[in-house]
Amino acid sequence: MENQQHHMVLLSSPGLGHLIPVIELAKRFVFQHNLKITILALTSTTSHAEKRVLDAAASGGHIDIVEIPTPDISSLIEPDAAVATRLCVMMREGVPGICHALSNMADTATVRPSTLIVDIFGTEALGVAEELKMHKYVFVASHAWFFSLVIHSPTLDKQVEGQYVDQKELLQIPGCTPVRPEDVIDPMLNRNDKQYQEYLAIANGITKGDGVLVNTWECLQQKDLESLRNTNLLGGILNGPVFAVGPIVRESDSKTDQGTEWVTHWLDDQPQESVIYVSFGSGGTMSYEQMTELAWGLELSGQRFIWVLRAPTVDAADAAFFTTGSDGGSKLSKYLPVGFLSRTCNVGVLVSEWAPQIDILRHPSVGGFLSHCGWNSTLESITNGVPMVAWPLYAEQRMNATLLVEELGVAVRPKVLPTKKVVDRYEIASMVREIMVVEEDYCNKEKKKNPIRERVKGIKGSAVEALSKGGSSCTALAQVVARTKE
Repeated sequence: MENQQHHMVLLSSPGLGHLIPVIELAKRFVFQHNLKITILALTSTTSHAEKRVLDAAASGGHIDIVEIPTPDISSLIEPDAAVATRLCVMMREGVPGICHALSNMADTATVRPSTLIVDIFGTEALGVAEELKMHKYVFVASHAWFFSLVIHSPTLDKQVEGQYVDQKELLQIPGCTPVRPEDVIDPMLNRNDKQYQEYLAIANGITKGDGVLVNTWECLQQKDLESLRNTNLLGGILNGPVFAVGPIVRESDSKTDQGTEWVTHWLDDQPQESVIYVSFGSGGTMSYEQMTELAWGLELSGQRFIWVLRAPTVDAADAAFFTTGSDGGSKLSKYLPVGFLSRTCNVGVLVSEWAPQIDILRHPSVGGFLSHCGWNSTLESITNGVPMVAWPLYAEQRMNATLLVEELGVAVRPKVLPTKKVVDRYEIASMVREIMVVEEDYCNKEKKKNPIRERVKGIKGSAVEALSKGGSSCTALAQVVARTKE
């Protein structure tokens, strides 16, 4: 590798959903543009998964990892504070540590850092970059429609009276698809909650960057990206250009594998596109009643499955965000219907807590993904050509589900949000079969094409094209690098 002459720093907030895309973006800068990269990471003290991911990133020797001590915020928030509130307060209180780390690099590093890129929870650190005369950018690890809602929220805050969820009309975003009131992101569910004010602060903070990188690509969301770049629509809210640099996804789980190689070995023995993978991410949990219905639904669907199982909870759907969601190692099978394991032993497998998701989704035996619709998981699914059953739980996942089902046509979803009503076994079985089953055309003696599966494979192709040399996302990343070298 040539002598590196340009040093860029990326800042990640706690949570695998934030940390993983930051690391993958860092890899793009290293391997495509030969930059020196340092990642500043505030991590949750309870998350062993975050530690494994950071260790894996550092083990390659190409990226420096600096962990910022997690500040104690227990006296600053209520014990039941929402995840968004906790993240915002944690990142704000972490600014002195971030400042110290950046100043130390400026004084001692062989190559002085010239650029800071923060995720959306780290916008208060942009002021530190300003003081150190660094270029400063914001990385939105989600999609363009979500980003449009975020930056337009201060305007909606002035226009809309009462709670957003009580509105009878769609929430209008200039140039973009309107948002249904029930699909708003979590901080907008209650305008009286502290997380709403923190969210508005994020929206205003993003505008202080020199530009924004979004984890999408031109062909996927052309309309939303065009509206973000239209100064007449936005009224000059943003201070710089919007770069679509996605899809940014992991290449493999091999370095963070936890002895689950047997899962892919099991897949090797299954027919092509015959297995549905079921997982709700690192933070998704569900009630005992819903878990029971899901088990029955999988069994009734008649499809092969891999189910990443986590102990049920009576708390919020994102209760496991800052933890592994572990039940202390007890056997999770006790939460399943009597006889479920014996009846499904030849068609399904259960994995406790964690599975090598990337390796599973890219396996030719996998034909569907029942997912919480976190954007990382969504991109991992569609870039491998795998259709989805959308099961949104929290954060911006309701918007993601709507995008997948209604605009892209690569998923199906329950009639009622899973967070509002238990989805029964028959609806689950029907949804699974809709994306998994390919009907026979007996007249022509051949299988018909599943339209959802065909659409997602087309999108997979557009993602490959965007990331190829000369593709839109490859070009956009090069433009970011060029601007930071000015």
